[in-house]
Amino acid sequence: MKENFKKKILKNGMTVMLEKRDLPIVSVILAAKMGSNYEEMSHKGISHFIEHMLYKGTSKRTAKDIAKDLEKNGGEVNGFTNEEMTGYWCKMPSSKLNIALDVLSDMVKNSLFDEKELEKERKVIFEEIKMRRDTPRIHVLDEIQKNLFSGVMAIDTIGTQETMNFIDRNEIIKVFGNSYTSDNLILCVVGDANFKDLVKFAEENFGEDKKNVSEKEVELKNEIRFEKRKGLDQANLVFAYHSPLANDDMKYAANILITLMAGGLSSRLFSEIREKRNLVYSILGGLEANKNYSYSYIYAGTMKENVEEVKRLILEEYEKVSKELTEEEFSAIKDQLIGQYSISMEESQIQMVNLLAREVHGNAEDFYNYPEKIKAVRLEDVKKLASKVKEGNYSFFALVPED
Repeated sequence: MKENFKKKILKNGMTVMLEKRDLPIVSVILAAKMGSNYEEMSHKGISHFIEHMLYKGTSKRTAKDIAKDLEKNGGEVNGFTNEEMTGYWCKMPSSKLNIALDVLSDMVKNSLFDEKELEKERKVIFEEIKMRRDTPRIHVLDEIQKNLFSGVMAIDTIGTQETMNFIDRNEIIKVFGNSYTSDNLILCVVGDANFKDLVKFAEENFGEDKKNVSEKEVELKNEIRFEKRKGLDQANLVFAYHSPLANDDMKYAANILITLMAGGLSSRLFSEIREKRNLVYSILGGLEANKNYSYSYIYAGTMKENVEEVKRLILEEYEKVSKELTEEEFSAIKDQLIGQYSISMEESQIQMVNLLAREVHGNAEDFYNYPEKIKAVRLEDVKKLASKVKEGNYSFFALVPED
């Protein structure tokens, strides 16, 4: 796919990217390099609030018109916010690409931030905060960041009841104006599109302005916490540890390690904790690798009385890997990851986000070097990372039923 990829940084600083495909479908995203790690503690959640408000109407379209113009032309539409970026995307028949570009650019350039709509959407976000807390798996994955980080990174992207009450229209307009600037925007398309046309559209529809926001320094820590709650039948837990950053080649070793431990039904922890000991139904892992912070995590659901046993088994398995990992098992995990990488590219929407994330981390073209980077990882690199974990460099959070 690398031969079909093109990128250009325009004179106004905006980045335009295309991975050309022959199927008559396009996945389109217009994203700002602005996320929750750029926020002040007092307005944590404002990036996510802005994301919601961009769907609430522009000087040309009502909220209903935005949805109608995309969906009635066969499109899917949504958005997301994380620590490093906020994105607005749709998936459309390629014949309707111009509609997708017109709607997304209208949202970014002409949103009204209507006061009445803002107050209504504030209530929606309050409900989203409650939903996340009331869903144990989501809650523990949110809470583990409080164990890994201090400062702004310790608060979830969505914010809190307190910060959401603090944010007003003036603050939203200020942050939006400082961050949704041409040099902070990325237009990424995967599908049947013409690169010159995309560049022309971006040049004609976006002026030249400079961002006035910067990421906050990430403060690392490790902590173990438990939370008790009535009405639960099962304990939910997360075991996590700091990992190499997105621009560090050691992140590929971290990727191999977490896949080895909890990357599917053939993983070590699934085999040891579920299949052999029947202590959990679900156990899974992941790697959150970004520019300024990165961590690996393992999630499991188990009986309250088994929490410490599951934690002990996780640590034992890391110790085993640090001492006993064989070349045969190491090579098999590499093949697994390279295969999963190839499969992930099939879906244009996923590929669009893959390329966007790599561009935010430094250079989208690095995505295509993934197989070679995985192949270059040494057995000793993975053993070294595992050794650091088993020596106590980890965080742990468990939500457990209250007696």
